[in-house]
Amino acid sequence: MIPRYSRPEMSAIWSDDNNFDLWLKVEIAAAQAWTDQGVIPEDDMVKIRAASFDRSAYDRWFDETKHDLVSFTRAVGESLGPEGRWLHHGLTSNDVKDTALSMQMAQSCDLLDRGLVELLNALRIRAIEFKNTPCIGRSHGIHAEPMSFGMKLALWFAEMKRNRTRLAAVRTRVAVGMISGPVGTFASVPPVIEESVCRQLGLSPAEVSNQIIQRDRHAEYVQVMALIAATLEKMATETRGLQRTEIREVEEPFGTPGYVTKGSSSMPHKRNPELAERICGLARLIRGHSVTALENVALWHERDISHSSAERMILPDATLGTDYMLSLMTGIIAGMTVHVDRMMVNLESTRGLVFSPRVMLLLIEKGVERTEAYDAVQRNSMRSWDEELDFRDLIKTDPTVSAKVSARDLDDLFDYNFYLQYVDHIYQRVGISETAVG
Repeated sequence: MIPRYSRPEMSAIWSDDNNFDLWLKVEIAAAQAWTDQGVIPEDDMVKIRAASFDRSAYDRWFDETKHDLVSFTRAVGESLGPEGRWLHHGLTSNDVKDTALSMQMAQSCDLLDRGLVELLNALRIRAIEFKNTPCIGRSHGIHAEPMSFGMKLALWFAEMKRNRTRLAAVRTRVAVGMISGPVGTFASVPPVIEESVCRQLGLSPAEVSNQIIQRDRHAEYVQVMALIAATLEKMATETRGLQRTEIREVEEPFGTPGYVTKGSSSMPHKRNPELAERICGLARLIRGHSVTALENVALWHERDISHSSAERMILPDATLGTDYMLSLMTGIIAGMTVHVDRMMVNLESTRGLVFSPRVMLLLIEKGVERTEAYDAVQRNSMRSWDEELDFRDLIKTDPTVSAKVSARDLDDLFDYNFYLQYVDHIYQRVGISETAVG
């Protein structure tokens, strides 16, 4: 079934509840690090580990302070006694917020990877199914040479594998923590605290920071979302093109449970590529977010706040949108109707013209000068176009051709399977097999 929204797990990652939970984890990890250094008494730390956050208390404090981290620490402090004085010891707001944000992005990368694996396996299964199905390849929207329909899916599979590699790489660059004080000098909190907090939370310490973790990391994160979205848009655009009435080689799922069942309010016959169009529209949104993320890299001095408001929108938006698009495209690929008969109709619609390159090459191999061979094939191609005659019949009677090539040799050229002879080799290079992607 096609989801209406991003999966619940991804929505949970970017929820307020998870945000506050991660802030609390950072605060407790920092207190534990101070305890390990002998600053916070162990008896106090036992109580701090049991600290809790109350949203109503936070809202009450926020009405007064208009500062999220101050309101948070005060709300948590209400669950503690005198030991609450150790909360946020030596830290600045972004030590907590940026470290927690890194954890959110790392969690998102892990869930997105699951989505990529699901899509890769859907592509793998359909690519194998149509590995030896001939269809026309198109360049400039015009018939070019025959190819395997499975190769379209194999090409998308390979690109999605690269996107998975990009996602894994960016995860390592966003999974960093920062506990370095107001401008990154460790004046109020020594490096050993940062190292301990990051170790506890499964992060790496940022090599150097100022008041924030540097935003090139976040920009790269959103750019990876935009690249994934761009690949999904490419797949969706091709699906839309092949679903056009004049072509009708594939159709996205329609009319089955969970999918669109009505294409138009006024035209009952319509079966529109609505899901693919939805993906194309969302890809535009995420590309725009990547521009905003790049503009967040340059901030005044050791930090200003101009990036913060934008990030509250673009980071969850880009992540949730990408997650939704992945789920949407997985459903499209898995449920796509492929009209093999229409592919053959379209192959034959130009009456053999797709074989013109093979005829030209054979003439050259038989000793005909290239210009003469090209002109002979083009001359008969134009007649086939203009007079709606079969190219195969015309070429056999052309004097330039018949003087060098027998009709039998020409018949051997007119075989669609010729264009599929290296498909197995291509699949092997891409890594498509019966074994599921894990």
